[in-house]
Amino acid sequence: MSIKKALISVSDKTGVVDLARQLVELGVEVISTGGTATLLKEAGVPVIGISEVTGFPEILDGRVKTLHPNIHSGLLAIRDNANHQQQLAEHKIEPIDLVVVNLYPFKQTIAKPDVSYEDAIENIDIGGPTMLRSAAKNHHDVTVVVDAADYATVIAELKAGGDTTLATRKRLAAKVFRHTAAYDAIISRYLSEQVGELMPESYTVTYEKAQDLRYGENPHQRATFYREPLAKAGTISSAEQLHGKELSFNNINDADAALAIVNEYTEPAVVAVKHMNPCGVGIGETIKQAYEKAYAADPVSIFGGIVAANRVIDEETALLLKEVFLEIIIAPDFTAEALAVLTQKKNLRLLRLGDKPQTAKSDNQFRISSVAGGALVQDYDRKEITAADLQVVTERQPSEDELKQLLFAWKVVKHVKSNAIVLAHDNMTIGIGAGQMNRVGAAKIAIEQAGDLANGAVMASDAFFPMGDTVEAAAQAGVKAIIQPGGSVRDQESIDACNRHGIAMVFTSVRHFRH
Repeated sequence: MSIKKALISVSDKTGVVDLARQLVELGVEVISTGGTATLLKEAGVPVIGISEVTGFPEILDGRVKTLHPNIHSGLLAIRDNANHQQQLAEHKIEPIDLVVVNLYPFKQTIAKPDVSYEDAIENIDIGGPTMLRSAAKNHHDVTVVVDAADYATVIAELKAGGDTTLATRKRLAAKVFRHTAAYDAIISRYLSEQVGELMPESYTVTYEKAQDLRYGENPHQRATFYREPLAKAGTISSAEQLHGKELSFNNINDADAALAIVNEYTEPAVVAVKHMNPCGVGIGETIKQAYEKAYAADPVSIFGGIVAANRVIDEETALLLKEVFLEIIIAPDFTAEALAVLTQKKNLRLLRLGDKPQTAKSDNQFRISSVAGGALVQDYDRKEITAADLQVVTERQPSEDELKQLLFAWKVVKHVKSNAIVLAHDNMTIGIGAGQMNRVGAAKIAIEQAGDLANGAVMASDAFFPMGDTVEAAAQAGVKAIIQPGGSVRDQESIDACNRHGIAMVFTSVRHFRH
């Protein structure tokens, strides 16, 4: 038996008693510390206290117990290095062949809403990561386990061959360094936030696997969905799937985009999304009314799309949703009656948020985009505009209703791929032009989609008009009011065109490019 001595010290004690008992039955001596040692002794498992190995008591409220040469020499000594073995013998240090350690619950501690800074700091593990790293570095000779899911594999290999295989030790060592890296990343982020270092000299993030995906954007691409360790309720990362097929890469991306848009509204709102762009947005007095408007906005494009709502889906709304082929419906919740209706569609994915939709609103959350050899990190676009922020630049002032519709459309255009134009009336989108290489092209697409409804509608543009051609196209369609950032050297051309056609135009002084 190659494994003669094991060191076990765990915060998460799932399965540890059974593991230790089986090790003892295989002739392995077990060293343990603190609460783990107490638990094992109470279960009748013979344990060697850590102080018996170090010859030194646990001190400083347990902050120092395993940080000792007798421990780390036993972990780091290379077994077939004669010099190492001679030094162990000289200092009467015995090798430690198996380490089972998991760490203080730092993530769970800072997840508490009332956690104090002092409590967070006290839950930073020092000895645990040090032992894990020592054992993992010497994985040629030492088996190291950080996850209870691996206990069975280790025991099975010990029973079958008297030792773990080198392949298993390598795999477990790699898992250890992933684990400690993630642990340190969470601590680093927390401490950096505490001192306001939001974009420091090095930027380390970590995610936890939520699920493997069948493929990425296309079938030839591999993909996995990871979530933040402390993902908020109300996000796609924390949503609970109640029904339907497995989520795909594109489903998750589109659902996230839909939630970002619907989160803009406090009124009952529904958003339909296709390929990361909204195809219909509506608000109403009820969620049913909001859905009716989102559907009417573009009853063609919604086919095969994703619908997000910021209110509970009731039976009335579910009956309407059932009539359309949709990939996903995502909402804070569904009534029992609504679920009975919607689960009749076998493949329809139903996602429950458990809260109102949330997006990254706090100053310490960032959007990360990968590029070849690096990453771009920026704030989320959280800028909100109210009527008080608007500058009327035309002779005609917008009416009260036009002003309301302009602000509604502005919240939508913020989430449309640039160049972006949105037409709206009666609290619903009627035309959306997305992702065009020139702005007048985007306007023509939105106007064509709106058809006769463009007459009397409002227009929103995510960036300024570089010339007056977009206004001319809007005027020909009957648009009565426009909201845009302003800031072009040729702003006056657009203002003059609006004045000629009796169009009200307001500037926001805020751009919303979305690439």
